[in-house]
Parts: sequence; structure tokens; C-alpha cells
Amino acid sequence: MTITEALRITQSVPRDARPFAVTLACGFTPLHLQTFLAAHLQQALPGRRVTITPGLYGNLAGTLESISEANAPDGLVIALEWPDLDPRLDYRGAGSWGATAVNDIVASAQTMLDRIAAALLRTPSGPRIALSLPTLPLPPLFHTPGWQASHHELMLEAGVLRFAADIAQDGRIAVINPQRLAEQSPTAGRFDLKSDLYTGLPFTIEHADRLASQLAQALAPPTPKKGIISDLDDTLWSGIAGEVGPDAVAWDLASHAQLHGLYQKLLGSLADSGTLIGITSKNDPAVVAKAFERKDLLLRPEQVFPIEVHWNAKSGSVARILETWNIAADSVIFVDDSPMELAEVAAAHPGIECVLFPKNDYEAGLAMLRHLRDRCGKERVSKDDALRLESIRQGAAFREQASAGAAPESFLEQIGAVVTFDFAAATEPRVLELVNKTNQFNLNGGRYTQPDWQKLLSTPGLILAAVSYEDKFGPLGTIAAIAGHADGKRLTIDTWVMSCRAFARRIEHQTLKMLFETTGASEIEFRFTPTAKNGPLQDFFATLLAEPPTSECRLTRSQFELRCPALYHEVREMRRAEAHG
Repeated sequence: MTITEALRITQSVPRDARPFAVTLACGFTPLHLQTFLAAHLQQALPGRRVTITPGLYGNLAGTLESISEANAPDGLVIALEWPDLDPRLDYRGAGSWGATAVNDIVASAQTMLDRIAAALLRTPSGPRIALSLPTLPLPPLFHTPGWQASHHELMLEAGVLRFAADIAQDGRIAVINPQRLAEQSPTAGRFDLKSDLYTGLPFTIEHADRLASQLAQALAPPTPKKGIISDLDDTLWSGIAGEVGPDAVAWDLASHAQLHGLYQKLLGSLADSGTLIGITSKNDPAVVAKAFERKDLLLRPEQVFPIEVHWNAKSGSVARILETWNIAADSVIFVDDSPMELAEVAAAHPGIECVLFPKNDYEAGLAMLRHLRDRCGKERVSKDDALRLESIRQGAAFREQASAGAAPESFLEQIGAVVTFDFAAATEPRVLELVNKTNQFNLNGGRYTQPDWQKLLSTPGLILAAVSYEDKFGPLGTIAAIAGHADGKRLTIDTWVMSCRAFARRIEHQTLKMLFETTGASEIEFRFTPTAKNGPLQDFFATLLAEPPTSECRLTRSQFELRCPALYHEVREMRRAEAHG
């Protein structure tokens, strides 16, 4: 991105767009970094008007210490450089570089790192924080030649890494990966001594742009993909199983097929983190079943569901897998070694991301593995992520038995369903994650940044509940969240989402019953907005209101009781003391 392009992006935003205020904490003059950061964030948050406020020049720690609940920004970006830890590490500073100074510099830097860490811990809980570690080389102040790392230099770098490892455990703080940044912005092209001495900005324009891009992505990360659908022959393994047999397909070094083994390991790792893995293959089902019985398979069979193996078009298989998962095509990646198969699936499922498995191109293979991790990786893995695949399996079993001939009422009555309402879950990351990624049963399609969510949580009369579910088929984990505020006998619901995994179990009815009974409300007003994807929620409201919902969506208690079907759940409630022992 050029400076001109960045300015055009930031100046094209409507003045009445909702602001997104960011504090940029850095000890140097931000100049181009500020401009590029605003542009990259604006691209990531197109519905907001991004504003960047630089902190105190030469006093990064002071900037962090000055942030309070009263002046908390929506986002905080920290561009840490060596002079922030000790002014003698600055080319603009007047301090000595003598041999007697280095021990004191190391000690001083550690003291400053401790101060910055303490300030970060004290920052308000609302803003998300993006942090880059020092990106510029240290000045030539050590006694060793430049090609040899000195003891003091290594001590400084070790201190920074310990600091980063400690603060990265804070769920609010995203630390830029130094190795990935080095690929995007090679070290030799980062530092501009003339600019540093004349303007106080030590970065080249190129480095300012690439660092800003990484910081913006850390502050406003893209939503991870939910699933990967993979081919088998010459993709999951090397060889055509139907031709060479299930015992001869390979994925190891000895067979020169390690790329396929690495792909299996990556899929298994992603599956452990909650990414859904499905299979579609034009193949003999018996042969594939035999291959999946092999003990050396690196992707465990229990990590995969469903598996579609037949000779029909893969687009049909993809459609059935998406239906089983109950997610949209734009949340999924399809991987195949055949460009023709990729084109066929892409034409049938607009929005799906198609990735070519490169087989014998190892450079492209590594790029593919990293791309899949980037698109599906998560900052944190919750217990609900671990439950996701099993809940999909249980959901399939639920639907199969529900349609197997037993009357729906009899079936629902006999499955031992338990619904738990947790009223102490406001700060649980899973709740905000559920709100931000649910589409079909979503009251208005609203998405929240962490600061926006904190503002909602501070609403007077707040009522918020996370809903979890289990039955004889197994637990689904936290599958719904609802938030609103009460005013006398009227209850307003601002946010209501439910995972598609929980459909057809009348959990939404039980949630409304809980709200009416808990609050004593005679009417609930919903901040409803129709979207292209929330058809299931619209259908639900239509059954209760006897007409399609509108923006003036209100439901009285008498209306609900008149049309609410029989509910068979055991209901449990968790309040703050119970939730936290």
C-alpha cells in the first residue's frame, strides 16, 4: 500500500460512521505508521470510522499507564522498539555506548519491561491489544563484531521474549509473530537512519506499511473458517486407492509422500481445535473404509465426519456435508488435487474457498499448509471447540432417530434433555465468539468488538445468559447466548444467537419461557433486523406471532403461552456464586 492509497482509504469513510478509536502507543514519531495503520484497520472494519490517537512521544510506558476506564479506547496498538526500554538504545539519544554501560542497559531494560507488563495488566478489560516486539536491529554498541551475538545482546532479546510469553497468556493481547513479520518485511529494509534522525520515525515506508498491516490484523482478526472438506486420492494420501489398493497408498518419507503426511497431521491438529473435517471422494466405499482402518493413518478416523464416498459429483457431496454441519459454504475450505473438481465445486457453491493440493510442488505445499493454518487457526481453544465434532455426530444421530418413526413429542420426551442457563458468563470468551460467528439464528446479525461488548455489558438492568445443552446423545456445550435489559415489566433483547447444532430441540422456546418467568415481564421487545441468513430465526418468530416479524418485533407473554409447544427439558440455572464456586 502507498501513502496515497492509505490516505484515500481513510478519507473515503462517511463522517457519520460509528467511530472506532485506537490509541497508538510508541516512543517514536508515528507519521507513516499511523497513516498505514488507520488504512489497514479501515479495510478490516468497513462499517466503522477508524481514528488513531498517538501516545506520548518517548514515553510508551506512560501512555499505557494513562489509560483508564474513563478514556479507554476501542483498541490499543503498541509498537515497542529498543529505545522504549532504555534511551541509550536510541540513535537520537545522547547516552554513552561505552563498555561500562551495557550491564546497566540490560538491567534498565528489564525494569522497563516489568513496568510495561504491569501497565498492561492494569488496562481496562474492554480494549483489544495488539503488540509488536522490537522490529529494528540493536545499535552497534556491544564489544563483539556484528556477526557475533554478544552476551548482553542475547540477554536483552531473552528478556523481551520472556515478557512476550508472559503477556501473551492474557486473552486480550495479540503478539505479532516476529518470524512472519520478517518474511513480509526483511530486516535489512526496515531501518531508515536519516528519517530517524531528522523526523523521529525510524521506519522505512515499506516497513511501516507491513508492520501496520500485521498490527491491524492482530487488532481486528478475520473470522476463522469452520471446516475443511478434503479429497482423498493424491490429496490425503499419495496414490489412487482403487488402483493400488488401500495398503499401498502412502504418506511417509520412505514413499516420498511426506507432504501428504504433513497434510494429515495438520488436519488432525485443526480437528483437535474444533475445525470440522469432512471427506468427499470418487471412490469405492469398501476400499476407503479399509484404508481408514490402517493404524499408521495420521488423521484419526474419529476426527472426520461425515465421509462421502461414491462415484457421483463432489458438489453434491459438499452440499450434504454442509447440510450435516449446518454451516454456509463461505465458512468452509475445499481441498482437492484436481483443478476440474475445484471448479465444479466452486460453481455449485459460491463463496466456498477452493484450495489446490500441489502434490509434488513442495514450496507450494508448505504455502498451502500455512494458509490452512492461517484461515482456520484460533487464538484460544475452548472446551466447546473440543465438543464440536462430537456434537455434530450426535446431531446426526438425533435427526435420524427423530425421523425414524417415533412421534416427535414422544421422542423429545424420552431423550433426557437438560438446558442450563448461566447468568454469570458475561466475560466468558465463548459467549462473544458465539455472537460474532452465528448467522442463522441471530436476532439482527450484529457483531461486536471487545469494547462494544463491554459497553453492552454495562447497560443498566442487564440480563445476560449463556445457554448450554445436553441429552442422551451427548453434550453440545454452550450453544446460545441472549442479552438485553429490563425496565419494569418490559424486557428488551438486544442480542440473541443460537448455534445451528441446537436446532429442533425447542431450546429457543425454553429460553423465552425462562425470560418471562425470571423477569416477570409481560412483554418482550426484540431488536430484530432481517438478514440474508437469519431465516430460521424469522421462521421461529412467525410461528409465535402468527405473522412474519418486523422491526417492531414484540411478543407478549400471553402470545407465547398460547403457541409454545410442550417442553420436556430439565432446566438448571447458574448464578455468579455457583458458577465460580
